[in-house]
Amino acid sequence: MTTPYREHRKIDPTLGDRLPDGSANNNDRVEIGPTQLAYREWEAAGLILPNLDSMRAYRHQRLTKGVQARDYGGILMFDPLNIRYATDSTNMQLWNTHNPFRAVLVCADGYMVIWDYKNAMFLSEFNPLVKEQRSGADLFYFDRGDKVDVAADVFANEVRKLIEEHGGGNMRLGVDKPTIHGSRALEAQGFNIIPGEELTEKARSIKGPDEILAMRCASVACENAVAEMERFARVNVPEGQTSEDDIWAALHAENIKRGGEWIETRLLASGPRTNPWFQECGPRIVQNNEIVSFDTDLIGAYGICVDISRSWWIGDQNPPAEMVYAMQHGYEHIQHNMQMLKPGVSIEELSRNCHKLDDNFQNLKYGCMMHGVGLCDEWPLVAYPDQMVPGAFDYTLEPGMVLCVEALVSPEGGDFSIKLEDQVLITEDGFENLTTYPFDERLMGQG
Repeated sequence: MTTPYREHRKIDPTLGDRLPDGSANNNDRVEIGPTQLAYREWEAAGLILPNLDSMRAYRHQRLTKGVQARDYGGILMFDPLNIRYATDSTNMQLWNTHNPFRAVLVCADGYMVIWDYKNAMFLSEFNPLVKEQRSGADLFYFDRGDKVDVAADVFANEVRKLIEEHGGGNMRLGVDKPTIHGSRALEAQGFNIIPGEELTEKARSIKGPDEILAMRCASVACENAVAEMERFARVNVPEGQTSEDDIWAALHAENIKRGGEWIETRLLASGPRTNPWFQECGPRIVQNNEIVSFDTDLIGAYGICVDISRSWWIGDQNPPAEMVYAMQHGYEHIQHNMQMLKPGVSIEELSRNCHKLDDNFQNLKYGCMMHGVGLCDEWPLVAYPDQMVPGAFDYTLEPGMVLCVEALVSPEGGDFSIKLEDQVLITEDGFENLTTYPFDERLMGQG
């Protein structure tokens, strides 16, 4: 051991106590974050890194103001993505989605408390905005058995005392995804339970300056990972031994290498399995001169979702003419719809004025034409005209929103699907397409 301890613990010994994004320059730090590969790629791309302390403060302010504007005593969150938004801390995220053991309460005065796994309450201590770490929000049968109602009563009583002290005793409580026992116990304490997703989704929908910088970083990391997946597919598919799973595994690996976190779906398919869409990738061996279509649904660096889609033609022959037409039609679809994006335009206007896919592509078109994105797919959803629900999304776009613009071009009864999707930031006077990944030249009829 010749390396001094002070250097051994540094991620980058050439820097001071803090990395350029404001996080601790400590190789053994608790919070997860980008890797050295990601930092190098972002430096090469000339990106400005977010300040994570500022990003966390912005999110906390959004939630607190949302509570105050709705006259709630607080917002109680069980959804792990809302907890990530509030605290920027993680703990077994995917396991937590079906075993709700974490909760966060943001009171009307901004006081924030997290209930975490009993052996891991230290995981959010890096964030000074989290004022207390507790345990006891694990209100599910596997963990509590036949005494889950008792645990729920204890938890709800803690929430009541916190609201008395930090929420002015206001018993109007926003709650996002409570368990049945949790909801009943809170009501027994006298709370008026109000669905909290409206608050959290709208808070998350407007990205602050540092969130936008983080999303730029995550987008570059994702596109670099996709490029490695494409390289792997084009090199290996012609050999006749490469499965859809093999290709998808390359994206997972490259995402993790850059400090990404997980992928929400398995939406990669090849050849005839692309139609109908939503078949998950599997062991099928991809054949030479076939299409591969995918949707990243990727939770990447800084926990930011990068949700883009592409279709590739892989092989030494040219794709069929009908496939080229479908690709060009899909490209026209997202470009036309993207041009409508600007502050002040209503979601209903976007639906009514959208590009119309050909009749033979209508029945299998995507479930929405656009959707919000941040830590995952988020509010709002922009429906196609024939799928609109009056009053469901009666809002206008605002600067700081980020929307994914979709196209699924699937001929009914056909043997292929084109899947395209770009991630777009609403700016003060229009939009900026954050996605730079190229479209397949041969499918575009350019190769």
